[in-house]
Formats: sequence, structure tokens, C-alpha cells
Amino acid sequence: MVADGAASGAASGAANGPASGEWEAVIGLETHVQLGTASKIFTAASTNFGDDPNTHIDPVVMGLPGTLPVLNAKVLEYAVKASLALNLQVAEHSKFDRKQYFYPDLPKNYQISQFDQPIAENGWIEVEVAEKGKDTYLKTIGIERLHMEEDAGKLVHAGSDRLAGSTHSLVDYNRAGVALAEIVSKPDLRTGREAAEYASEIRRIMRYLGVSDGNMQEGSLRCDVNISVRRGPDEPFGVKVEIKNMNSFSAIQKACDYEIARQIKAIEAGEPIHQETRLWDESKQLTKSMRSKEGSSDYRYFPEPDLGPIEVTPERREAWRAELPELPAAKRHRYAEQLGLSIYDARVLTDERGMAEYFEAAVAAGADPKGVANWVTGDIAAHVNANRLALAELPLKPEQLAEMVQLIDSGVISGKIAKELLPELLEKGGSTKAIVAERGLGMISDPAALTAIVEELLAAHPEEVAAFRGGKNKLQGFFVGQLMKRTGGKADPKLANQILIAKLNG
Repeated sequence: MVADGAASGAASGAANGPASGEWEAVIGLETHVQLGTASKIFTAASTNFGDDPNTHIDPVVMGLPGTLPVLNAKVLEYAVKASLALNLQVAEHSKFDRKQYFYPDLPKNYQISQFDQPIAENGWIEVEVAEKGKDTYLKTIGIERLHMEEDAGKLVHAGSDRLAGSTHSLVDYNRAGVALAEIVSKPDLRTGREAAEYASEIRRIMRYLGVSDGNMQEGSLRCDVNISVRRGPDEPFGVKVEIKNMNSFSAIQKACDYEIARQIKAIEAGEPIHQETRLWDESKQLTKSMRSKEGSSDYRYFPEPDLGPIEVTPERREAWRAELPELPAAKRHRYAEQLGLSIYDARVLTDERGMAEYFEAAVAAGADPKGVANWVTGDIAAHVNANRLALAELPLKPEQLAEMVQLIDSGVISGKIAKELLPELLEKGGSTKAIVAERGLGMISDPAALTAIVEELLAAHPEEVAAFRGGKNKLQGFFVGQLMKRTGGKADPKLANQILIAKLNG
């Protein structure tokens, strides 16, 4: 299955692409994932985000003479686990390389990365793509490699010269030396939507593993997109353009769509496409040229002399594999095939690991999966989002939700009563069964009692009864509303409707 994954991705791309002679985009992503270790990749300096500038630095980060890097063992563990989750083949032996990189945000003037012997290669993931106006489809995207490297610092352009722009720049080295896993896809993507869904699935997997928080607004996950266009799937690839500066999945999709249209328009007008790096301008919704694109020769790679080779034994690799959780794609399939949920419900429930675990705990407590899914993806999700809570912090525990769903399904309470009780349960938790018993909120399911109430209701509204029997069928809603009002919403809806219709027609 692993060996066939990448090939099927390329085939899938061709199958969904245009006929020969029509324009087709070829897209690949380079995704930089900040690994969530407490210390940096080669030093004990902190990785805590949001602290004062230049407070998480040390001689190794600053590249001072006489300092030597030491690989953080947790970084290797996280990189291998991420590789296994992406169906990559983990190398038993790999190494670090020195990448010449002269820029103010990297104090050593080189970056320690991996070049020709990365930690893992040749993998794939499956994504669900929902294109506007089309059916949702599954697509396998090949992954070229995953390698470890250190991050650079951050430049802050300051000052305000109306003509010249920024008057000076400040540098913050807190991020320099933070561990990154760079994930390089194969050129299997064909639309901006596919690119956004791929990046979203990468983030989802990393968060499930617990190897990264994936917070794009904090730079924990960043994507560079490579795009070219060609006339049909049988033509060679066109000139590749790289796009940077995208901080959301929506921006990835919009930048791809814009750049595809720009390149097609330029080629049709007889203008050449140059290999370059462009930036996405969110405010203007367009890409702008930044610089010509470097090739690998410009970086002058050579083996990192201060770090030895990396060894991952088969025993160590399989021990880490055994620690992997069930991943989002597997959960989506299981929820649809075994629990009978819709594709939409399965997708929403598996978006975050915490929501999936909450849902599964409620189902394990004996509740109907569809009933639990409706409450979790609806009212409960709205409450959690509005109050910025994690589901694990919710006073309403999964077992208590399961009890509420079971009371609805067994006819003890109506959905209306449950909805009225839910705010209290979300704030305080507790047993729905105990509250119902204490407050006498159970549904009226006795046929004799409901028949008596219906007869009293009809006797109180003779004109409406006559009008209904004269053909005004819409009055049925009036009688249902009056019945629920008389019973405080506690009448068994199905039984009450049966009795009401029988009496009205009698």
C-alpha cells in the first residue's frame, strides 16, 4: 500500500485533470512544521512563544566560536513519528548538512538541515476534496520527503518613512534554532482547493500526533507553494514559481488560484514565466515578485562537520510506530463505514483529536452515534467555540451526554426538553436523569392521559376544529402548539400527534 500510494496520487491527478490541450496546473507544497519540543533542536534554549525578543538565545544559537550543536532526542522521535504517520519510509541512517544561508535572521550565516540523506522519503496521504459545485472526492497525494532542520529568526521592519518605507529593521533570534520538520509533497496537486485540503490534513495529522500545535498565526506551520502550468497532463512541467507569505488555508487556495490565472494569461500573451519567489499580498489578493529563485547549488551544501550520522534502528522505529494514535483518515472511514455517519459528520468530528475522543467516549457509554454526533457538532461545539474551551475541560462529560441522548431515544424526555436543559449541563455537568426526576420533566407517554388532554383542547377550540374539518389542514400546527403549551412541552411528540390527528378526523 505504501509503495503504491505516491503512484496512485500522480494517477489521480491526471484523472481529475483536463484533456490534452487544456490548461492544467501542477502544484507542490513545502510545509514547515515547528516541532513542539520544549527546547531547540541543537541546544537547551527555550522555544516558548511570545516572550520578549532575544530572551531565548545562547552561544550555540548565536553561533559563537567554540560552540557545538547536540541533537535534541525528542526532535528525532517527533520527526520519525511524523514520517510514519505520513506513510514515509524512515531511513535507518541519515545525516545533517550545512546549508550556506547569508541573511540577518540566521546568526551563524548557515543553516543546519538535511540534503541528500533525509530522515524519511517516499510517502503519501489521503485527502478529501470538496470543490465548489462538485462532489467530494478522495485523492492520494504523494510526499517526496521529510527532513529535520533549524528555523531562522525573525526580522521586524520598523520606522515610518512615507517615501522609503521602513527606516530600520530589528531582529529577534528567539525562533532561531527551533526544530522544524520540512515536508515536501510530490507535484500531485492540481487546484488551489486541493492544495488547501492537503495542507489542512498535514496540520490535522501533526496535531493528532501531538508533535506540533500547528498554529499558523504563530508560525508553527508555514507553507510555500510551487506552481507551474502546462497544456494538458501529457505535456512536460512548465517553469515553476514559488509563493510565500500565506498564513491560512484560505490564503493558500486564493494564492494558487490567482497565480494559475496569472501564468496562463502571461503565456497566452506571449510573455515568459520566470523561475522566481513571489509573495502573497492578502490585502490586494495578488502575488508580487520578491526575488529570483535559488537552486540547490546556490546553497553549497556539505555534510555538517559538528554532528555525527543519525541511526534509527528497526526496533526503535517500530516502538515509535506502536505509539501512534488512530489518524484522521482512518477515523473518517471507520465513522462512515461502522457507525453509519455521513461524510460531513465524520469530517467535522475528526477535525480535532479532542472532539473525536469526546464523541467516541459518549458512544462507548452506549449512546446512538448519530444522536451524539448531532449534539457534539451542533450545540456543544458552538458553546465550546464561543467560550474558547477544550472539550476535555467541559463540565458535561461524555458519559453524561450519552445518558441525555439515551433518555431522548427511549422517549423519557423530548429533544426540546434536552435543549432547555443543555445550557445548565454545559455549565455545571450532572445527570440529566436526576434533573428530570427531580423536576418532573419526563415526557407524558400514557395514551389515556394524552387522550384526555387532547379532548380538553379540542373542546376549548370548537371553531378551529370545524375549520380544520372543513379543509384548513394548516391548523394542525396550531393544535400541536397548543398541546405542547398545555403539557409544558412534555407530551410524547409521536404519540400525541397520532392521538390528535385521530381526534381531529373523528
